[in-house]
Amino acid sequence: MSNIWLINISSTSLQLKTFFILKIIIAHRSPMASSTYEMRRPSRSQSSRTSRNDDFSNPSLEENTPAEIEMRTLPPTDRGKDAYLVLLGCTIIQAPVWGYSLAFGVFQEYYTTHRGIKGSPGAIATVGTTLNGLMYLMMPFTFTILTRYPRLCRYCGPLGLVITVASLVLSSYATEVWQLIASQGVLCAIGSGLLYSPSTLYLNEWFVAKKGMAYGTIGAGKSAAGVILPFIMSSLLTKYGPKTTLKAWATSLVILTLPLPLFLKPRILVSNSTNSKPLNWNFLKSELFWIFQLGNVIEAFGYLLPSTYLASYAHTALDTREITGAVLIAVLSFASVLGSLMLGVLQDHFSSSTVILVSTLGSTLSTFILWGLAKNLGVLILFAAVYGFFAGGFSSTYPGIVNEMRMHDEGVDTGLVMGFLLGGRGVGFVVGGPVSAVLLRTGWSVVKGFGEWGYKTEYGPVILCTGATALFGGWGWMWKMGKKVVA
Repeated sequence: MSNIWLINISSTSLQLKTFFILKIIIAHRSPMASSTYEMRRPSRSQSSRTSRNDDFSNPSLEENTPAEIEMRTLPPTDRGKDAYLVLLGCTIIQAPVWGYSLAFGVFQEYYTTHRGIKGSPGAIATVGTTLNGLMYLMMPFTFTILTRYPRLCRYCGPLGLVITVASLVLSSYATEVWQLIASQGVLCAIGSGLLYSPSTLYLNEWFVAKKGMAYGTIGAGKSAAGVILPFIMSSLLTKYGPKTTLKAWATSLVILTLPLPLFLKPRILVSNSTNSKPLNWNFLKSELFWIFQLGNVIEAFGYLLPSTYLASYAHTALDTREITGAVLIAVLSFASVLGSLMLGVLQDHFSSSTVILVSTLGSTLSTFILWGLAKNLGVLILFAAVYGFFAGGFSSTYPGIVNEMRMHDEGVDTGLVMGFLLGGRGVGFVVGGPVSAVLLRTGWSVVKGFGEWGYKTEYGPVILCTGATALFGGWGWMWKMGKKVVA
């Protein structure tokens, strides 16, 4: 009997325990179910956001960050209508930017032979080298500022146009060399540099894989301006003189430049509220950068000497007509069109040092052999063609230098490196101008008693300087080969 009583008690106890356990479970499940239901049932605000996100017909209303929206809506690089319209605009703007400097050889010849400007031929030549040199020297500063504050790009072009036009009009009243240096050499350089910088930064955004081709194209556009403008300037100078010619060119700049904002635009739109971009200066610690920069400066030291002196050389040394100077400059520029395109395309397929070697060999041999041994106009025209082809496209190697540096540091900023390479070119131009004037004033010939060779004329030292600087412009390739030999 006692055993049955104990079994009943145990059974009752087990039932009570089971009851309490089930009650606890139900009590815990109820709020969980309630909360799960609340989690699954969207609130009114969440429901409205969901409906907005499902509305794909209006992407601007999506709840995404500006960066995500921007990445999704950016146009493609290296292809498409927008990219090639920018390339077209960058090519056209080369004429307003470089036009006067490309035709300065004709003005120099006019100023030298007509004696309308007080100053020596060497001093007049300094105007052209100052113009080119200062324009390039300001590139590191303008590229740095515009890279950090990209919203300023929209203001640079109009400001540059105003300064350029004003400088040309002022220079039309110049009577002394220092006035030409101040107006054409300094003011025109500042204005042209402000025109050039934003368009180049836009090009960097739109072309990546085909950057060499793009830079070769704008280089060809620059050279094409050098083919046409010397003839126009020579004709205008002969008929109307420098005052009317300079004012006419200033008017042409306005006509050429005003439509270009329709083509030139950034790929990445920037608002006034956009914060400044951080800058990566690590490339200044790169040995590779300074090796290429050294060759770049040396090459630029003598690069402008043929375009500066060929017209006056033909007139004084070979006793040719004034129009011959324009022909020589046009031949040199036309050859540069083809050379820029070729070296630009090669840059997309070969290393920058290899392309630099091609440019170096062609420009060095043509200077020492063709110009140095020139006894007649035919050989001089041949020199202008060969030198223009190989030397004219040297700056098309800059994108390749940037790509080669990016193989070592992916954070390299294209705009900054390009700006400093252009600045190095300016250093060479600025130093090369006064030095060439000193060489010309020495009046000694390199080789005596060998007929009418170029070396025998007063331009002999200039010829040697041009050839030597063209040779050592290939320093980047020499350094890389030297490292392989030592290793």
